[in-house]
Amino acid sequence: QVHLVESGGGLVQPGGSLRLSCVYSGSFFSITTMGWYRQAPGKERDFVADIASPGNTNYIDSVRGRFTVSRDNAKNTVYLQMNNLKPDDTAVYYCKASLIGTHHWGQGTLVTVSS
Repeated sequence: QVHLVESGGGLVQPGGSLRLSCVYSGSFFSITTMGWYRQAPGKERDFVADIASPGNTNYIDSVRGRFTVSRDNAKNTVYLQMNNLKPDDTAVYYCKASLIGTHHWGQGTLVTVSS
C-alpha cells in the first residue's frame, strides 16, 4: 500500500508559477513511476507528466517547456513545477504512484489560474 498526499495548489494569475508536491509513504520501494494527472471541471482525468527516474520523464504537449516533473527519493517527494500558467491549466491535480500490477492516487490539489 502506498499513501500519497499532494499540496501546493492555489489561485494564481495567468503567467504565474506554482510548485506542487506529492509526498509518498508506505511500500514506496515498489514504485516504478510517479505521475501527475489533472481533471478540469466537467472533463475526464488526463495525464500531465510522469517520471520513472531522473532524465526519464514524459509530458503532454500542452505543458512541455512550461512544467517540470522531478523526484527527490531522499524526501519521498515528487514535484511538479508549473511556470507560465494559463487558464486552461485550471484543474484538480492528482499524484499517481504506479507499481507492478497496481497503482495509487492522492486526494488531489486544486489549481486555479485566473485574473
